[in-house]
Amino acid sequence: MDKEMRRSIILEHYQNPFHKGLIEDQTYLKVNVYNVSCIDNITLMMKLEDNFIQDIRFDGEACAISTSATSILIEELLGKTKEEALIFLNEYEKMINEEEYNKDILGQALVYEEIYLQPIRKRCALLPSRGIKEILEQNKKSRD
Repeated sequence: MDKEMRRSIILEHYQNPFHKGLIEDQTYLKVNVYNVSCIDNITLMMKLEDNFIQDIRFDGEACAISTSATSILIEELLGKTKEEALIFLNEYEKMINEEEYNKDILGQALVYEEIYLQPIRKRCALLPSRGIKEILEQNKKSRD
């Protein structure tokens, strides 16, 4: 993916984020995540049914990287099982952290494959992944 295409996708997801806006529904699991070193502070909510991610929504104040990464991850994860989502998120985190990863499953999230060139932005790109994993772990504990 070339630099202009990458920039265009990130900008589109920042300006028109997918599933931005929280709703009132007690069946959703909810978590707030933030980066201590910047303004990034987002609340995520997720609806799980029969082990499948039915919906994820978010809101908050965040930079272009955190906002677009949240939007892209939500779009990529909808309809996946919890296990598929965790595999996806682990591969995404490996990519961000410059480890070997499976490109074939990351879809649009590949726009961040060179985020390591700006080390300070890695935290921004990882914020939504951290929050979504926290929700999935919350759900696991509530079922144990």
